[in-house]
Amino acid sequence: MDEAAIAERLEELPGWSREGGEIRRGFEAPSFAAGIELVVAVAEAAEEADHHPDIDVRWTTVRFALSTHSAGGLTALDFALAHRIDALAAAHGAR
Repeated sequence: MDEAAIAERLEELPGWSREGGEIRRGFEAPSFAAGIELVVAVAEAAEEADHHPDIDVRWTTVRFALSTHSAGGLTALDFALAHRIDALAAAHGAR
C-alpha cells in the first residue's frame, strides 16, 4: 500500500497508530482472564484469515501489532484484521 492509502485506512481505525511498517493498538481488558479470552478470540480470527498479529500480554493490557511480512509492509490484510480485532475487543469488554 502507498502512504496515502495507509493514512486513509488508519483514519478508519481510531486507536491504531503506525510505527514503521506496522500498525499497533493496545487494549485494557477488564481482567487478566478477559484479556486472555480476547487473545484466544483474535487467534481464532487470525487462523481463519491466515494472517497473524504479534501479541503482547501484560496483566490486563493486550497489544497487537500487524504487518504483512511476506509483502514487506502493510497490506489490506492488516487493516481487515485490525477491524476484526476492534470488534472482538468490544465484544470482550476491552477498551
